[in-house]
Amino acid sequence: MTDNNTNAPASPATSESRPATARRTGALLGHMDVPGDKSISHRALMLGALAVGTTRIEGLLEGEDIHATANALRAMGVTVIQDAPGIWHVNGVGVAGLHAPDDVLDLGNSGTSARLLCGLLAGHGFTAIMTGDDSLRKRPMNRVIDPLTQMGVRVETREGGRMPMTFTGTDMLLPMIYTLPVPSAQVKSAVLLAGLHAPGQTTVIEPIATRDHTERMLTHMGAEITITETPEGRHITITGQAELSPAHVTVPSDPSSAAFPAVAAAIVPGSEVTLEGIGMNPARAGIFESLRDMGARIEQTNLRDEGGEPVADLTIHGSALTGADIPASRAASMIDEYPVLAMAAACATGTSRFAGVGELRVKESDRLATVEAGLRACGVSVETDADSMTIEGCGEPPPGGATIATSLDHRIAMSFLVLGLAAAAPVEIDDIRPSETSFPGFAESMRKLGADIRDAS
Repeated sequence: MTDNNTNAPASPATSESRPATARRTGALLGHMDVPGDKSISHRALMLGALAVGTTRIEGLLEGEDIHATANALRAMGVTVIQDAPGIWHVNGVGVAGLHAPDDVLDLGNSGTSARLLCGLLAGHGFTAIMTGDDSLRKRPMNRVIDPLTQMGVRVETREGGRMPMTFTGTDMLLPMIYTLPVPSAQVKSAVLLAGLHAPGQTTVIEPIATRDHTERMLTHMGAEITITETPEGRHITITGQAELSPAHVTVPSDPSSAAFPAVAAAIVPGSEVTLEGIGMNPARAGIFESLRDMGARIEQTNLRDEGGEPVADLTIHGSALTGADIPASRAASMIDEYPVLAMAAACATGTSRFAGVGELRVKESDRLATVEAGLRACGVSVETDADSMTIEGCGEPPPGGATIATSLDHRIAMSFLVLGLAAAAPVEIDDIRPSETSFPGFAESMRKLGADIRDAS
C-alpha cells in the first residue's frame, strides 16, 4: 500500500463548491427508493417529442441532466410538462416537427443529451448551437459527428471535436450502414435516431452489444426495427420516415444509481439494504454479476416486465468480498459502474482486475485517472494502463483520510463517499453538487439507511 498522508490533487475550488465527508458507519439497514433510469429518461423525452400525440412518463429521473434534455426540447417547440413528482407528459411534434431554437442549447454536464440530440436534429434542415459546462466542453464529440457527417449533416466544433458545436441538419439525409468502431450505445442511438428521418433503411452493426434501451423504446412507440445476430456482430436496422405513436412509459429505477447503495451495503458489515424496481436489462446489469463474482450476497425477487424493460427487487447484504477478474466482455454492460466497483475492490481481500475499460478515459472525467489518484490517496495500491485497472484489496478497512478531487464528475463524487463509509479514516470529496445530475438527494437517501455523510463545511 502507498502512504495515505498525501491527498489527491484538488480540483479548483469555487465559492459554490459543497465539500462533503463520509465516515465509517455501522450497518446500513432499510429500503431505498432509487431514482429513475437516466438513459431511459432521456430517451423517453426525446422519442416522446418525435411522436404525434401525448406520451405519459412515470418514474422520470428529475436530475439536472434530464432537465437539460427537457429544456432543449422546449426550446425547439416541444411541450414538456411535469404533472407531479416523477410524472411528466410530452406533446410530440412528429419526426420532422422540431423548429430552430432561438438561442444556444446549453446542455450542462449531460453528454447523453448532446450526443442523442445530434441524432434527433440530423434530419431537420436548420442550425443549432450546442454547448455545456466546463466538463462537457472537454469531451470529444467526433465519434457521433463522424457517422452523421456521412449521412449529410454539417458540423463545426472546436479543436478535437469539442463543444461549443454548430450543428446543421438536412431534410435530405442519407441512409447508411455503420459499424461501431468502439462499443457505444450513445453513438448507436444517434445513428438510429437519424435513421428515423432518412428514406429506406439505416443499419448499425455493433461487434460488441451495448445497452439496447433505444431499440426497445423505438419498438414500443411503433418504429420498424429488426435485429439480427451475425458472426460479425449485432445488426440493428430501422426503417425511416415513419411516424411514432405516443405511449405510456414507466421508467425503471436506474441500475447505475443502484450500484452506489449496493456497493455500500456489500462493504459495510452487517448491512441489509433492499432496492425495489431496479432495471435488470442484461445490457445494464453487469455490476450485480460482478459484485456476485466478488462474493457479495444479493437476493433477487419479483422479476417482472415494465414498459418493455425487465425489473426486479434486490436485497444486498454485507459480505466478505474477495478480488475478482472482471472480463472485458462485461464492460459494455457496466461501464459507468466501474468507479464504485473499484471501491468494493479496495475493501476486498486479494487482487481485482478490470479489463476493457478504456472508455472510462473519455467520460465526465478521465475516470481511470481520477479513481487511481483517489484510491492511492486513500492508501490503496492501484495501477492503470490504457484499457485496464488492477487493484490490490486491503482485506480490511482501507486507510482513507484523503480529500478527493471529483473533477465535477458525479460518479466519482458518490463512489468515494461510499468508500468513506468503510474506510478507517473519513474520506472527503471536494464537491457533492455533481451528484444532482443523476441521483438527486443522494446523501440524504444514504443517511436514511444509517450512512454518516455530511457537508464538510
